[in-house]
Amino acid sequence: MPLNNFLNHFLSITFQAMHKTITLTFFIALALSVANAQEKTVNPRPLSLDEYTKAKTYQIADLDKDTYVKFDNAYILDRYQARKPFFITGDDGLKKRIDLYKLLAREGMQEIGLMVFYTNEKGKVYKAVVPDYTAEGKVWDTYFQDIDNINKEEKNFVLKLSYILSRELSFQQYKVLNNGKTPSEEEATYGSDICFPGDEEVTMADGTKKLLKEVKAGDQVITLDPLTQIAAVAGVKALTVHEAKNYALTSLILFAAKDNMGAGGKEIQLSTKLLQATPNHPMSTRTGDRKIGEIKVGEEVLCFNPATEQYDVYTVWEKDEQAGGTQKVYNIVADSGSTFIMNGVMVRQK
Repeated sequence: MPLNNFLNHFLSITFQAMHKTITLTFFIALALSVANAQEKTVNPRPLSLDEYTKAKTYQIADLDKDTYVKFDNAYILDRYQARKPFFITGDDGLKKRIDLYKLLAREGMQEIGLMVFYTNEKGKVYKAVVPDYTAEGKVWDTYFQDIDNINKEEKNFVLKLSYILSRELSFQQYKVLNNGKTPSEEEATYGSDICFPGDEEVTMADGTKKLLKEVKAGDQVITLDPLTQIAAVAGVKALTVHEAKNYALTSLILFAAKDNMGAGGKEIQLSTKLLQATPNHPMSTRTGDRKIGEIKVGEEVLCFNPATEQYDVYTVWEKDEQAGGTQKVYNIVADSGSTFIMNGVMVRQK
């Protein structure tokens, strides 16, 4: 499959993630096409759909001990670079486990994919087979559908898997576009409106969350002083509502990760946030206030930690800008402070 056709094909995949449909970067296995000098593998070959289906039936009896397992006298699962398992704990406090195995065709010792075993906190194991980039489009279609199905049962599975693959395999990232197309600027409304969709969540003074569209005059929200990092209460004077249009929206996926190597594997505490706003809305970064549309992947954004009432620093994992569909957008006018907390992220008042 020519590389250009490969890229064009994957621009048509859709994911459901983080409780709403969003554009999500996923990490495609170009690294799998490079022979590892330490292994006996040669250049990879395409994984067929029949092989993909068969591989999903393979079981590892003991993920802690079985590092090299043969199947059907034709295929081998070989633990990726002898890596220990990864343990990821998300914002929900639930620990998940990810084990990676190379999928090899025994004849010629050709590498044809990567097997992922994902074990949740209840011991249920989900399996995914990441094909090599040479695989046909129908194989990749099946793979993306499979991980989307897992993602519907296991919150943020795609993000957790992407995080591990990006760290360990240095995959080249390609965008997976919402609804199979990239809306151009002409398809969306740009302008001076500085606002948020109504289903973003505002942190109230008592620590609860409230949909932005349901905030009203007299409510109290948290405001955080960017200089002193001191949290205070601000009263809502009014909720500004802009007429329904097909506004352009910038989406940011943010993450903060802390990891430590334990005796049983790598322990990862992964926290994520998602923020959407019109491209010109200002927010606070480590280098100062910026419009959300100007923020780049890899930059650091300031978020509010209700436990400490201070900043936490999150990194921009993915950014996308597209037409958000016809809807109203909203903004808070407060009687004090210069910020408020939207989806856990510190943003500027209008």
